[in-house]
Amino acid sequence: MFSSTAEAGYRSMGATACELTWIYFLLKDMQLLVSLPIPFLCDNRAALYIISNPVFHERTKHLEIDCHLVHDKYKAGFLPPDHLSSKEQLAGIFTKPLPGSSFHPFLDKLGLITFDPSTT
Repeated sequence: MFSSTAEAGYRSMGATACELTWIYFLLKDMQLLVSLPIPFLCDNRAALYIISNPVFHERTKHLEIDCHLVHDKYKAGFLPPDHLSSKEQLAGIFTKPLPGSSFHPFLDKLGLITFDPSTT
């Protein structure tokens, strides 16, 4: 159980950084070209602040391993973090009901089209 959204965001960023690093080296071993830096988006401003300013406080002590990992990738220019508002996240189409005005742009991002069987 996480005590804050920043902690949850930071833990997920640590796990994502590990996965992206693994995928990068896997593709590199297969001699595939991967352009760097890899975009690293997060909707939690507190977690992004901790990455760019890793001052450890009593409240963030248990996040030290994740913090070092993500901060090292950030400093190396491998995963520069950037903010993405929750409203712009593509995963929103799968996790919550959306009005049509928000739903259709996500369909476009996924490359999906509307199929109407009555027109065929």
